[in-house]
Amino acid sequence: MATTERAEGTSRNTIAVYVLLGLVAVAVLAAVIAYFNRPAQIGTSEEVFNTVDALYTAVRNRDEKRLTECEQRLTGYRDAGKLPTDAADELSSIITKARGGSWDSAAERLYDFMRAQRREGGTPHPPKQQGKAKK
Repeated sequence: MATTERAEGTSRNTIAVYVLLGLVAVAVLAAVIAYFNRPAQIGTSEEVFNTVDALYTAVRNRDEKRLTECEQRLTGYRDAGKLPTDAADELSSIITKARGGSWDSAAERLYDFMRAQRREGGTPHPPKQQGKAKK
């Protein structure tokens, strides 16, 4: 009888180890997927940030002239090393989508892209000054 109890205990321990290893494997896989699916970042340049903001306005207003201006500035930032290549490629594909007539879809993609940006390490926007206090 003691042998049967010992065998059951060993079997349970083995199952517990396999379950634990499976959970660890799933967690590692999820972390790897999250790492490789993270959105492209535009960096910390205030100029680039302002241009992407202007691009959003141009796309929402379906303004071809402003779209072209933003595209030219973004190309310049990319060439100057202020805009990472992967982010520039994403923005370029959004501009192409808008030029193809899918303005609303381009605006949605650009909005999602902008929301995913992390402004870590950049200079924060200065607080807006309100009227000076009277002495």
